[in-house]
Amino acid sequence: MRIGLITDTHLPSLTRSLDELGPQVADVLRGVDLILHAGDVTAPMVLDWCEQFAPVLVAEGNNDLFVDPRMAPVQFVDTGGLRIGMAHELRPESRPIVELRASAIGGEDVDILIGGDTHVERLEFRENVLLINSGSPILPHHLSTRLGTLGMLEIDRGRIHAEIIRLGPSEGLRNPARAQHVVIENGVLIEASLDGVPLSHEEFALTPAERIRLLVARLAEADPTAPL
Repeated sequence: MRIGLITDTHLPSLTRSLDELGPQVADVLRGVDLILHAGDVTAPMVLDWCEQFAPVLVAEGNNDLFVDPRMAPVQFVDTGGLRIGMAHELRPESRPIVELRASAIGGEDVDILIGGDTHVERLEFRENVLLINSGSPILPHHLSTRLGTLGMLEIDRGRIHAEIIRLGPSEGLRNPARAQHVVIENGVLIEASLDGVPLSHEEFALTPAERIRLLVARLAEADPTAPL
């Protein structure tokens, strides 16, 4: 099963449609089987737009002041022998997984936990749970309207391929996000990367901030003149 991940679209704002950001969001979502939106949709027309590609389920965000049958405070999806739980707010995401599950999804056991709200992409595998925040496609890191990030999940018989997809940059505007991917098979981490640079199991176990510092140091060592 191929699942597109999106969150914190906050439309309409300076942009009324994701199409106004260009074709990249549509290109990523085209061909998925399901779209999971982790909240702060702000207008149901966003969900209508997403449904041109696949059915949509939404975890209600703090800015979602409307009623829609596609939306609930918590969403669960069972596929490929795995269970996905999704809620809008997991802050602080650095808490132990057992605390995140208790506060966000009623303590339910899940293999994959999806959240949003922060506008900052996050991909971690700890305590045997894959934690994903796909950031924001329109307001990455709370910067002004520009291309940001989406997520992608591919699940097949206990194998998970999860990816944070960096969309930009937009013309004249940098994208602060980092592309990331991880492959997990039967509960075991197989491979991971950050901005295309492979990470060892030990490196992937670092906090997101520590991983970025490691990447910056590694790139600077390889090419001191390269932009970071």
